[in-house]
Amino acid sequence: MKKAGILNRHLAGAMAELGHGDGVLVCDAGMPVPAGPRVVDLAFRAGVPSFAEVLDGLLDELVVEGGTAAGEVRAANPDTAALLAERLPVLSYVTHEELKALSASARLVVRTGEARPFANVLLRCGVFF
Repeated sequence: MKKAGILNRHLAGAMAELGHGDGVLVCDAGMPVPAGPRVVDLAFRAGVPSFAEVLDGLLDELVVEGGTAAGEVRAANPDTAALLAERLPVLSYVTHEELKALSASARLVVRTGEARPFANVLLRCGVFF
């Protein structure tokens, strides 16, 4: 049994399969989940777990080159926009519709219980060396 880090066996296993350049969509409870990518649904109740908790847990264990978020987050959810800007120095913005289209190319989707709008980011995995 793991004693630290991400304990969810489905998420830990999916993360172990990621490689350089793979996309990981971390999304709120309302984001449409595309057919295709592996999905780990962590949503339990509205707000639980939060987008921030899940993002921080993933960033503790993944090498991330950058991320893509919906530009609408800056006006509709400034707390999440600030969180993304702080955690991801390389962050680009597209429209929400474009993010939904891009999410189909993700290798992994991690659905949180977040219930605030536009709390979604498509992470791009890096390499540790």
